[in-house]
Amino acid sequence: MLEEFLPSIRRSLALSAALALMLPMAAQAETFHWAGTTDPQTLDPHASNTAPVLGFLNNVYEGLVRRDKLMQVEPALATSWEKLDEGGWRFKLREGVTFHDGAEFTADDVLFSYERASSEESDARSWFAPVSEVRVVDDFTIDFLTHEPNPLFPGSIANFMIMDRGWAEEKGAERPSKEAENFATRNENGTGAFVVTNRDPGVRTELEPFANWWDKLESNITEAVFTPIGQSATGMAALLSGEIDFISPIPLQDVPRMKERKGFTVHEGIEARIIMFGFKHDGDALTFSDDVEGKNPFQDPRVRKAAYQSINVETLIAKIMRGNAQAASQLVSAEMSGYSESLSERLPYDPAAAKALLAEAGYPDGFSFGLQCTNDRYINDESICKAAASMMAKVGLNAKLTSMPVRNYWPELREHKFDMYLLGWSPGTFDAEHPIRFLASTPNEEKKLGSWNFGGYSSARIDELLPLVQVELDEEKRQGMVDEINQIMQDETAYIPLYVQPLIWASKDNITLTQRSDDFFLLRWVNIN
Repeated sequence: MLEEFLPSIRRSLALSAALALMLPMAAQAETFHWAGTTDPQTLDPHASNTAPVLGFLNNVYEGLVRRDKLMQVEPALATSWEKLDEGGWRFKLREGVTFHDGAEFTADDVLFSYERASSEESDARSWFAPVSEVRVVDDFTIDFLTHEPNPLFPGSIANFMIMDRGWAEEKGAERPSKEAENFATRNENGTGAFVVTNRDPGVRTELEPFANWWDKLESNITEAVFTPIGQSATGMAALLSGEIDFISPIPLQDVPRMKERKGFTVHEGIEARIIMFGFKHDGDALTFSDDVEGKNPFQDPRVRKAAYQSINVETLIAKIMRGNAQAASQLVSAEMSGYSESLSERLPYDPAAAKALLAEAGYPDGFSFGLQCTNDRYINDESICKAAASMMAKVGLNAKLTSMPVRNYWPELREHKFDMYLLGWSPGTFDAEHPIRFLASTPNEEKKLGSWNFGGYSSARIDELLPLVQVELDEEKRQGMVDEINQIMQDETAYIPLYVQPLIWASKDNITLTQRSDDFFLLRWVNIN
């Protein structure tokens, strides 16, 4: 029988040899395949202030500054920066940088990007709440003036990505689009280490190194292919079969066996992200209740405290997170600047106290409400919500759980279609001021504050303290003000902090990479060995 196939085998071998001679570079190509649960919903760097978008686009776009492997701020499109006597910062820009289409990078592009990112259409406008004016000094010098001295400002804009004015205007993408699409939704023109060569949203995104990148690429990959895989079992099967080289995250139940399996590496760490529940604070009525009409029980801090004390976080961590998380008492973890050591204790799990609080608030039999959750954004997000809903039901808080993909989730929250909701927050500055500005400030479009405060939580004292926190240079005085803010939020149960989310990645063991605590996956540090 073998003799019958020898001619075709010889022809195949000859063809393979010929191709090898004709394409000598192909043998050196290193294609890297990776997967995640969430596809970036847009390629527009100012349309979505979410980790899946910002993390992905940090491969493509760049800011004035960036964070290194240890999360320290370092130069990027700016080579240096200095304080201005009048309040603010002067940035000296890197010369000789080009965008992916070959256009020159100048200060005018920074000004345009600021105007775009701080516009009402932008999801990133809160980054610029401290800014009073931006002035172009010359082609490679730009000033960001702030209302008050702001020592945190350079680090606070590490994810402020610069777009080319000419390209955006030519393509009709002068402003970001959160709801509809424009050209920048599916196309990019950054200055970053990688170029998007093909984009099929929700299916596949292909990238390759930018040949004219100004910096040195610490990677040997010649092509990168990202595939979103929503089902964890499917993702693990793809990794084990060799279809992909890396996946993030992996199911917690698979960690032990993956550690024992030859040919693979589990990358473990602690993310900067706090997982929490938020409430509808500013609505006068619940949206999804069957038994409460014309009023909103969550406006009563006793009811919010009852919800807090009805949830056994230690059980959630042990059973759902399999011990791979740390309980949280604040909107930042203990590793973040501004963490209040004196407020590190959570309220105790106490169903009896929760029932008493509900009775005191006028709801002895409890009530029903809508709980909105994601099912593909955070580790075990839907399972956490189901377990928490079951716990709350035991004290009379009957959650009607709705879970959905994250691409549908943010629009629902922005349209106030919730009574209580799940949220994860990672402080971009690694400082407590960040979630205070985004989550605890009274929403104010003009001041660019509270852009992710979906429930409309409001405290006049917090609003008064935040500007002081932003400018105070004395660390002890500043910490005292942050402690007061955190105390107010705990006393009022503004949110229910649950736990610090872990980082659980897996790859083939021939892959070297860098795992940062912001959960950003950067291709410029990936090597195939």
